[in-house]
Amino acid sequence: MDLDLRQVRYAVTLADELHFGRAADRLTIAQQTLSAQIRTLEKRLGVPLFTRDRRHVALTPAGETFAERGRRLLADAERLVDEITHTRTPLRIDVVAEGLPSTLLIPHLRSQAPDLPFEVLQSHGLAAALPRLLAGDLDLAFGRPFGLGRPLGAALATMPVGLDPIGVIVPTGHPLADRDEVPLAALTDHPLLIHSADESAEWHDWADQAVAAFGLKVATRVRGQGRTSALAAVQALRQPAFGRTSAHLPDGLTARPLTDPVPLYPWHAVWNTATPHPAVNQALELIHTYARTHHWHRPPSANWWLPEPDRDSPRATN
Repeated sequence: MDLDLRQVRYAVTLADELHFGRAADRLTIAQQTLSAQIRTLEKRLGVPLFTRDRRHVALTPAGETFAERGRRLLADAERLVDEITHTRTPLRIDVVAEGLPSTLLIPHLRSQAPDLPFEVLQSHGLAAALPRLLAGDLDLAFGRPFGLGRPLGAALATMPVGLDPIGVIVPTGHPLADRDEVPLAALTDHPLLIHSADESAEWHDWADQAVAAFGLKVATRVRGQGRTSALAAVQALRQPAFGRTSAHLPDGLTARPLTDPVPLYPWHAVWNTATPHPAVNQALELIHTYARTHHWHRPPSANWWLPEPDRDSPRATN
């Protein structure tokens, strides 16, 4: 029996999403076309791959086997094309935004793999990068794989990269700006500005978990796009906000470390195992080595805090 790779891709995508509408969007085809192609494939195989009703789509045991091996088949087919045509497809990496630790990895990768071409992108959050990862339009992204509002999908894998200490960003002249360090409990007297954006839902979720864990108050919730919007809101409203102390700040703003405990923001490398770039494993090994060498996995003190979902995820040691 000959398999149509297009139908294999359709079935694997539906297995990732377990939703005909989302899978059809990823494949840029009509939902009716996807449904018809899945039925045709199941008829050829003589076995159902999915169970579905009006509300749910689920994999059958045969479907789970087909999806797992189908991902490998699609990846092998892509590698075969690359080898035969001798193409050097750029490794497409989303570094989230300027000023984050992930941007430091690009010069390292270029120095250690000078023959590998890169395409560097910025989606400003893993939530925004996720659809492109699932669609195979992006090879590697970074971010916190929790609080995204949707599951990662069976095809996506993650590798812990670092723990970023989070501080408080305040306008110049704010009472907290006079301190060298700010105990987290001190924020109870200074209600926070919480900035949210669809592209970085995981950051908003982290901030909400910190507020709940330490009984903090929220002064204002604002929506915007990107870090520039968030910093402009802090300046305009003169309210403190969570932020990375290592990032460059515009005039009029200052960052202070938070202590007792130090809140940590975990970030991971995320990639699609169904359509891996031939060099993704090489890049991941270089990233892992760089992160360990620079102690990105190491908490800055013995007294630290992570949200509960992040505590349960694998975390690299020194």
